[in-house]
Parts: sequence; C-alpha cells; structure tokens
Amino acid sequence: MKFIYLIIILVSTSVFSQETDCNVKNNLGVNGYDLVAYFAGEAVKGKEEFTHTYNTVSYNFSNKENLEKFKATPVEYLPQYGGWCAYAMADKGEKVDMNPETFEIRDGKLYLFYKAYFNNTYKKWLKENPEKLRSLADENWDELKAK
Repeated sequence: MKFIYLIIILVSTSVFSQETDCNVKNNLGVNGYDLVAYFAGEAVKGKEEFTHTYNTVSYNFSNKENLEKFKATPVEYLPQYGGWCAYAMADKGEKVDMNPETFEIRDGKLYLFYKAYFNNTYKKWLKENPEKLRSLADENWDELKAK
C-alpha cells in the first residue's frame, strides 16, 4: 500500500513540476492567445473550439489552420521561458507574468513581455541590448528549470 502512495506522489510531483515551468492561467498557456498568430505579427485571442494540449498545457487558436500548424510542429511556436516575461528572466532570473499583447519574434522565436501602466519591459528589452539580454535570460531559464 505504501508503494502505491509513493507512486502517486511521484507522478503528482512530476506533473506539477512540468506545469509550473509554464505560465498558465485558467488552464491556458499565453492567456488563451493564438501562438501561431504571433508569427504573422498579430496578438489574437484564441477560441475554445480550437484548443490543443501540448505537454500538459492547453493552447487556444483563432482558427483551424493555425491549430493544425501548431499540431504539426508545436515546438516552433512555443514561447520562450515558458511564456514568462523575457526581460524579467534576463534582468532578475524570475518568473514574472506577461501581457500577451506585448511580444517580439526574434530569430524565429516568440518572446513575451510584461506591460502595465508605465512599465513596458519590451521597451527596456529593445533599449538595453536584446541579444545580451536574451543570452542572460537563456542562462537564467536553464537554472530555473533545473531546480
């Protein structure tokens, strides 16, 4: 009986740790925005009828075409740093929420940023050398995921 409880705890812990790497709200990644639409230069809210779950995270898409594109090559569309703010990941190595309408596609990858009131981290990202910040964010993300 103790063995069964141990297995349940290990499985639960494993699933929980996978989910905590991604910024998920209301059971949706990227606040329900369409990952594929970002690559067309648009921040578009997805629809429930076009939902797909990948690695325990559900994503909404604005149309069937975008859903199918994601299904074919999901890794191409996933946001960097689990969908947390790229600037905060570089600056402090912390998981900070983002605004799904504040984003950048750089070298074929999606970066999301925090934006509220007078704080727009995307502007800071551009001003403070995005290549250097991206390198720092990559290092910090690797350390966070390893914990």
